[in-house]
Amino acid sequence: MALLPGTLSRAGPLSSDILDLQAAEHGADARVVTAVGEVDALTAPELAAFLIAQLVVAPVVVVNLDGVRFLSSAGLRALFEANEFASREDRDLRLVCNSQTANWALKTSGLWKHFTFTETCRVASVHAHNGTNSPTRDNHTGAVGEVDDPSKAR
Repeated sequence: MALLPGTLSRAGPLSSDILDLQAAEHGADARVVTAVGEVDALTAPELAAFLIAQLVVAPVVVVNLDGVRFLSSAGLRALFEANEFASREDRDLRLVCNSQTANWALKTSGLWKHFTFTETCRVASVHAHNGTNSPTRDNHTGAVGEVDDPSKAR
C-alpha cells in the first residue's frame, strides 16, 4: 500500500469497514494516530504501513489504542514492527493504551515491555512538540513518572 503525502492523515479502503486510522499533526515533530476498531490479519498490514508512514515524517508518533476492540497476533506484530522501525530510525513510538483488550493482548504476549507508554495523547504530543519529557508508564509496575533519558524508556 503506497501512501502519498496528501493521504497521510487517513488510512485506505479498509478503514471505514473494520479499522479506522486517523493521524493528527501536532507541529512538525509529532503525530497522533488514533486506531478504532479491529486489528486482525486483514487490517494489520494497513496499520503497520500507516504507522511507518507517520514515523517517516515525524520523529514522535503517539498511537492511541483506546478504541481498539480486537488486537490479534498480526496486530501485535504490526505494532512491534513499527516500534522496531522507530528504534532503527532514531524515532519515538509511544502508545496510549487504556483499552482492556489491547492491554490484555500486549501483556499476555509479553510484548508490553518493548513499548513506551504514555497516559494521554494530549500530554504526549504537547511534550513531544515542546521537546520536554513526557510522563510514561513503567512497563513492569504500571507506575507513571518522568523519564529523564528517552533511551531508558524502552
